[in-house]
Amino acid sequence: MPNRRKLREYAVQILYGLDFYDCDACKSVRIHAAHFADELLEDRFLERLIAGVAGNRELIDGLIRQYSTNWRLERMAIVDRNILRMATFELLNMPEIPRKVSINEAIEIAKKFGGDDSPSFINGILDRIALEIRGPESDEERQQGELHTGKKAETAQVTEEAEATGELSVQPPAPAPGAADVGGDVLAGAPLQEADDNSEEAEPA
Repeated sequence: MPNRRKLREYAVQILYGLDFYDCDACKSVRIHAAHFADELLEDRFLERLIAGVAGNRELIDGLIRQYSTNWRLERMAIVDRNILRMATFELLNMPEIPRKVSINEAIEIAKKFGGDDSPSFINGILDRIALEIRGPESDEERQQGELHTGKKAETAQVTEEAEATGELSVQPPAPAPGAADVGGDVLAGAPLQEADDNSEEAEPA
């Protein structure tokens, strides 16, 4: 059985595919398992992530839009958008998982599949969403998060102007090559390509 990092990677791949195809959330997990996964995917955690994002899409997308002030959700790299959706669902509906764990996992997946600036972009948005949903981090939650991740969560750098306006200081990253423009070859989550260093800058909305 894959570990939770791998399950989250599968979740992002499946959510990526659902951006192109209108498919039942649970069915999409079965399709991915049958065609793309090397391991058994009968896992409640993965199903909960996919069904949860699909069932709370409007709320999740609203939160992402709220905290990505200068950039439309539709113009974000598809990988980044679905990493944000997955992690936002965790923050909303999985209080047993410390925020630091959810955010750190999203950052690590962004490093693997996103553009050069994806980790800081995603971190900046999720930090703000976590504060909105869960309030200030308690000492107990902070300790639990550091115990699970083995490090302190990265902190988004915010300029004085951004602090005053509530707008993010980071810019949306370029999509990883091969990740943003795939259409017909994606069936409920075909494997994503890992990021390299040759991405171009994305255009603002």
